[in-house]
Amino acid sequence: MSHTAHIRSHRKPRRSASTIAMRTGVAGGVLSTLAVAGASGAANAAEPVTQTLELPTLTADLAAQVAQSADVTQQAAASYQLQAERDAAAAKAAKQAKTDLAEAKKKAAEEKKKAEEAARKEAAERASRTAERATLSASADTGSSTDTGSTSTSTATGSAAAVVSFVQAQVGKAYVSGATGPSAYDCSGLVQAAFNQVGISLPRVSQAQSTAGTQVGLDNLQPGDILYWGGAGSAYHVGVYVGDGMFVGAQNSSTGVVEKPLSYDPPSGAVRVL
Repeated sequence: MSHTAHIRSHRKPRRSASTIAMRTGVAGGVLSTLAVAGASGAANAAEPVTQTLELPTLTADLAAQVAQSADVTQQAAASYQLQAERDAAAAKAAKQAKTDLAEAKKKAAEEKKKAEEAARKEAAERASRTAERATLSASADTGSSTDTGSTSTSTATGSAAAVVSFVQAQVGKAYVSGATGPSAYDCSGLVQAAFNQVGISLPRVSQAQSTAGTQVGLDNLQPGDILYWGGAGSAYHVGVYVGDGMFVGAQNSSTGVVEKPLSYDPPSGAVRVL
């Protein structure tokens, strides 16, 4: 027995012809299938070419429409915003105008009230100077002074000194509208009586007395000058300057005849008769 008889042969066994034929058929079928699939794929890939060419046109039109719609929407939004801003500005302006009107009315009412108060005060002062009183003060007949102010020392001489002396002697007597003395006076009645003492006849009322002499400035007064309040020819009150910045006048029913500084009731003007 050969010493190699137990060792297998290293050669591969031969394949049978049937096996080879079967495998060849399978491979051919696979290749045929792949060829058909490739042809079908190529046909399918070539078929949508026409549709692909039309898509850019449709897409461009749609994009234009979308862009146009966006522009319209943006314009509408801008218009609404502008209108809203205008409405807000108008509302704000109307509110401010209403506030300003209310403030103006308030200020006007305050000014009117102040003017009315000033007018009432002035009217009351004028009325007190011209109001008639039925009864006289108990001190009227005695000529006692109720004025606490000091009496000035006049440097007047002659007729002016006589006028000043007379009016100062009447201080403390009562004020009565229309009275010409000797126990009571109104403003023009006192001035007329004073100048009667030196032989000068003056008109009875203050309006005429304010133009009875030569007009003089208030910075150039002399004792015996006639002071007036109001306009020349339309004065509502008169008095006599007695020197040292003082005057004597029948002021009103509350004060009677008093001697006061010019600052107490600053006159409007003056006339000189002496």
